[in-house]
Amino acid sequence: MVAVYVTVKPASTIPGQLMSALFTPIQLRGLTLANRVMVAPMCQYSADDGEANDWHFTHINSLALSGAAMFCIEATGVEAIGRITPGCLGLWNDATEAALKPILASVRKRSKTAVAIQLAHAGRKASSSRPWDGGQLIPPAQGGWQPVGPSAVQQKDDEAPPLALDETGLARIRDAFVASAQRAMRLGIDAVELHGAHGYLLHQFLSPISNRRTDQYGGSLQNRMRFPLEIYDAVRAVVPADKPVGMKVSATDWVEGGWDLPQAIELATELKKRGLDWIDVSSGGVSPKQKITLGPGYQVPMAEAIKKATGLTTIAVGLITDVRQAEDIIASGKADMVALARGMLYDPRWGWHAAAALGGHVAAPPPYWRAPPHEHKDLFGTTSFGAR
Repeated sequence: MVAVYVTVKPASTIPGQLMSALFTPIQLRGLTLANRVMVAPMCQYSADDGEANDWHFTHINSLALSGAAMFCIEATGVEAIGRITPGCLGLWNDATEAALKPILASVRKRSKTAVAIQLAHAGRKASSSRPWDGGQLIPPAQGGWQPVGPSAVQQKDDEAPPLALDETGLARIRDAFVASAQRAMRLGIDAVELHGAHGYLLHQFLSPISNRRTDQYGGSLQNRMRFPLEIYDAVRAVVPADKPVGMKVSATDWVEGGWDLPQAIELATELKKRGLDWIDVSSGGVSPKQKITLGPGYQVPMAEAIKKATGLTTIAVGLITDVRQAEDIIASGKADMVALARGMLYDPRWGWHAAAALGGHVAAPPPYWRAPPHEHKDLFGTTSFGAR
């Protein structure tokens, strides 16, 4: 049976209620989002040879009912050696594509959330053990594989170096991103985010810490940006014009002499020229020498700086958990959207609670219409629920 959903009403239709900035719609090409909240891509390290399973079914379907307007599937490897760990999700063959199909079908049946996917390649950070198993590099002799990177420069001093990619390797990975994007489109996914952050392959090309090449892909900023821009151009070319493509970036390495905010602004400027639909602003991950001062919203100023410099639609991430904090980020123009990860795991109905606090509305399937307390009886845009 197909669920019937209530129509979401804007908060401004409530007499005397000021419109919440967080619960105003936003347009990304042909995709209309009812609010400015995204469930951030979160690695689950629980796939079987790249294939989604019952854990992903539970995880994705649960958070598709969070009240967020968009859910982004975790970092998804475009080739087997591009996974961070043996347990990471993939979308590189028919089996990995088929494994996602029933999960997405269930989401579409029960939820109105848009579904994006983050396509990724771990580069030199691949072949690692799961975080709860220590996260260390797994040598090929112990069941791992040979990682690749822009240069033969290891992530940690005591690790074996990655294999520096040659022209053939670069072409293979470009083709892999394209093929995965095409598979995502066959699955009916609404949007694609390219992972250019957290020390993974595209970030490795951007950062002078990990990129020591002397060819057209290394050295100057223009050269270091070349491969990530080629990946974006190739993916954009195969994603239908009405579907958005964004990119996640690390705005700084938090290491002197590394990738930094001015360079990130240059990258964002180039991506805007090419039609990028959003930039998701994170930081760090390319070096264990990073020195980060953590605090609520600590990355928001970087998102704000990129938005101000480029005018790109910008997503703020990083220790955003409080409803009023999220509302202020949007209302003050620091970013256009917020993405929550740990906050959503801790509170899988974060979007409901935010809408209740701010006078907004969210969609929910009929079996949940009785959930809100009386003071928030209009949360789902309906005031009655008949029962016998």
